[in-house]
Amino acid sequence: MARPHRIAIGSIFTESNHLGGKLTDLEAFRRTELRYDADVLAAKSGYVAGMLDVLREQKADIAPLLVANACPGGPITAECYRQLKSEMLQRLKRVMSVDGVALALHGAAAAEGVDDLDGDMLEAVREIVGDKTPIVASLDLHAHVTEAMMRNADALVALETYPHRDAETTGQRAARLLCGILDGKITPTMAMAKVPVLVSGIHGSTEGDDPFADLMRFTKSHEGKNGVLSTSLILVDPYLDAPGMASGGIIITDHDMDKAVSLSREIAIRYWNRRHDFEPKIYSPKDAILEGMKIKGRPVLLVETADCCGGGAAGDSIATLRTLLEANLREPSLVPAVDPEAAAACNKAGIGSTVTLSLGHKLDPKWGSPIKVAGNILRLGDGRFRYSGGMWKGVEANMGACAILQIGSVQVLIASEATYDWADEQFRSMKMDARAAKFVVVKNPMNYRQGYAGVAKAVFVLDTPGPTPPTLRHVQFKKVQRPYYPADQDIPDLQLVILRGRNR
Repeated sequence: MARPHRIAIGSIFTESNHLGGKLTDLEAFRRTELRYDADVLAAKSGYVAGMLDVLREQKADIAPLLVANACPGGPITAECYRQLKSEMLQRLKRVMSVDGVALALHGAAAAEGVDDLDGDMLEAVREIVGDKTPIVASLDLHAHVTEAMMRNADALVALETYPHRDAETTGQRAARLLCGILDGKITPTMAMAKVPVLVSGIHGSTEGDDPFADLMRFTKSHEGKNGVLSTSLILVDPYLDAPGMASGGIIITDHDMDKAVSLSREIAIRYWNRRHDFEPKIYSPKDAILEGMKIKGRPVLLVETADCCGGGAAGDSIATLRTLLEANLREPSLVPAVDPEAAAACNKAGIGSTVTLSLGHKLDPKWGSPIKVAGNILRLGDGRFRYSGGMWKGVEANMGACAILQIGSVQVLIASEATYDWADEQFRSMKMDARAAKFVVVKNPMNYRQGYAGVAKAVFVLDTPGPTPPTLRHVQFKKVQRPYYPADQDIPDLQLVILRGRNR
């Protein structure tokens, strides 16, 4: 009887933002998920849990390394990345020899001095395990897929949904490909064609009639047919500033590179032809509030996507809050803001106290100035809440000491730490009823769709300053080279970039 395959499994997972936000340190990983060795096997949700399901089903000998997940933010500090990378590689060397490696990566992670963290990790793992040992990685569909990633992985498999609901099944898909390679059933050949389209996630849903949804349906229609093992559509994280930023499709065939290249080309051309459909209609906060007041019912969502913690922003913008206060509305409104100094002051003063605070724009001050506010402290909390869905379903997160400050008709959730928005867990954890508010400020370009599905009476995407803007038309990159859409509406001599994976 053949011995079971020995497979190492690990993850360093976060999405990075070069345009702003707070640097990501080890404490940021501790606040979300940080597991070592045998504790990795206890993962109950996300990519790693899906990988574990398949590996256990296949009776594999699992060698756990580490799992580190953090809310998106600025690049990982050099010290934090050195530590996580060292701990991952030390554990891999300790469990050698292995037959294969399964990694759960984001694809758009960066560290100080390392623009392509995921490619760097794959290359380091490849150096340890050698050329013949297969490495398969799962990715977010907002990955920045690089030549280093393609060269060092045997297969890259990305999410199929946005809002992201399929982390576990994506992990399962990756693990099945790895087992198929080890069993000698498949010989993967991988290619990606890329076009310079850098757009926000506003029209990047995989549901309904969004352009990305149409492209995803076309891409997935080829999977499982005519030797096509896997298809992944990539809407690159546009808030990185790295060479080669582009979007497109990853195609994995069974020993047929020509087919992989041909299909990826077709997807990339379709992507380019739909580029104009990705740009959203945007409003100033003042205009959105005026239009919202004309709408019967509640709530009306004000999408301040430029301050999206899920895209790496600090969450400390008060641009929309400022406009709501200036409007002197009587209708109730809810606004989130990250400000550890203000949260500490509220916790010190206590429930029922009236306080005067400087609020906002302290963590990433280049996007605006604080405002002076006076309000009553309604509630205080320790900031702990549990995600109800998505890739962190069931995981407890922590926004730190927090407070609800009533300023006129506006309730502000003041948190100490940025946290990813899946639905409206943060509001609910502090007993804030978004359905009773006329205006609700949400700071995610997509996930509000499930948090307020069937409830929101209208949605306005706002044009406010911040590192996660709704359009990339005016962003001043340092490393991303022109031309790219939407800074350039047309590129007459457009050339597709073709990346080919390694040949086994």
